[in-house]
Amino acid sequence: MIVNATEFKTRAGKYLGIVDKEEVIITRNGKEVAKLVPIKKEGTPNADFLYGLLADSDKKDVT
Repeated sequence: MIVNATEFKTRAGKYLGIVDKEEVIITRNGKEVAKLVPIKKEGTPNADFLYGLLADSDKKDVT
């Protein structure tokens, strides 16, 4: 979803609710200036992905 900065400031609460379902792009003067994305607190998906790449490797000592 794309929204201009004035609309975002006026209805920030609305967009905080929407961000659970989709990213919110904030524009100013027609240019994208920010992206609002939800925080994923469950697990560590990037680290889990990288560890998965090492599943077949003999060396799994990753720090």
